Amino acid sequence: MSENKKSSRRISSKRLSNLKVVVLCILAATTFWILNALNKDNYSTIVDYPIEWEFDRERFFPVQPLPSSVQIQISGNGWDLLRKYFNLNEPAYKITLADPSSMKHILTSELKRPLGDFLTPTQLIGFLEDSVTFKIDRIETRNLSPILDSASYSLSKNSVIEGKIKFDPEVIKVTGPTSILDIFEGKFPVDLNQSRIDQDFDREVSLTIEKDLAEIIRLNRDKINVSFTVVNFMEGNKRLKVKKINFPRTVTLEDESVTPVMTYLVDGRKVAELKDLEFEAILDYGRRNRADSTISIRVQPLPSFLKEVKITPEILKLKYE
Repeated sequence: MSENKKSSRRISSKRLSNLKVVVLCILAATTFWILNALNKDNYSTIVDYPIEWEFDRERFFPVQPLPSSVQIQISGNGWDLLRKYFNLNEPAYKITLADPSSMKHILTSELKRPLGDFLTPTQLIGFLEDSVTFKIDRIETRNLSPILDSASYSLSKNSVIEGKIKFDPEVIKVTGPTSILDIFEGKFPVDLNQSRIDQDFDREVSLTIEKDLAEIIRLNRDKINVSFTVVNFMEGNKRLKVKKINFPRTVTLEDESVTPVMTYLVDGRKVAELKDLEFEAILDYGRRNRADSTISIRVQPLPSFLKEVKITPEILKLKYE
């Protein structure tokens, strides 16, 4: 029994040894065939060949990623094509642009001769695309007018900004690609980062740029002074004395006892002036609504320092005898 086991083991070892010899022979033959094949000419393949862009980067800026390669069909020696296919120590072809902002693409037909000479001894058969597109803008410096970003601040309840918002300086110089500067439409938003402002504002604030633009555009300064006047309004109400105008004797109000009430916001600086005014609810019969026999109330006087004026009720019903 033990002799049979030893015999089968010897047979297995021998077969394994023979199998190794066969594999080595196949490997050697394959290697020899590949090496022999790579030494031959007239092979062709399609490769992504690397390219580089040369232009004055002080005056121009690529606003979109530039193509890093072009697809070409080439023919030549097997070893040469293998290096180019896997981009093994292959120098990039440089495309030089004198005024890149004046063009949006290059026809590959214009590149065929110079790139063909560059690839020698490999032969360039052709390009897979008709053109290579790019977007490179000229760099400019523009004067933009500062404006407040309305989303960067809030006012307290019943507070408003009075008059013009002042900036010092009155312009901000911004340098960057033309198409990016066009987005601003001549204005640069200033962030206050303030909430519930209820008093006059006069302070220096930082100028900020969106993250995706921070590496593309430059500002000539990082701070600006912002000042404006804040007016606080106070809530109030008054009962109005009714004054009829042009009413015929046969026309009355459906409810003669009604007392209109005016609610309003008053400029806090004008409260004293408000006390000296006597308001009336003017009912002008000549301005009635003939269709439904109603008349609207008009307040008099109505000074400019009042806002959000509301009358309750706004309309009264007429009664005819």
